[in-house]
Amino acid sequence: MRRVECGTVSAVRMCSKVSCSRPAAATMTYVHADATVVIGPLGRRAEPGAHDLCAEHAAKLTPPVDWQLIRIDSGQAPPERSHDDLLAIADAVREAADRADQTPARNAPGPADDPAASGRRHGHLRIIGDS
Repeated sequence: MRRVECGTVSAVRMCSKVSCSRPAAATMTYVHADATVVIGPLGRRAEPGAHDLCAEHAAKLTPPVDWQLIRIDSGQAPPERSHDDLLAIADAVREAADRADQTPARNAPGPADDPAASGRRHGHLRIIGDS
């Protein structure tokens, strides 16, 4: 069973079949170009065009006529992300952004290279003040 965290409220993703109140256990997607239905482990997040199904509906699903059905069973649920994991990712992104702000842009023309250029450079952008 996959829980989705939304602020302080925790919600269980439910089967997308009408009138089914069981928790989702698998995700189904269609590959229209290949006339294929794929049923695999429950996705980490809801995606457009993907349908979450309970274990019973996933097991009973039959593809449309002349379509292929592929079942992907990983044998185990993907690992849950903990609060500490998310904080570590956020810290790494902040550190990378700080380093990028402190590193001068390579091959960027400076005021000495282009006397007509005025303003600060930020990566590939240039801020030009009002004249």
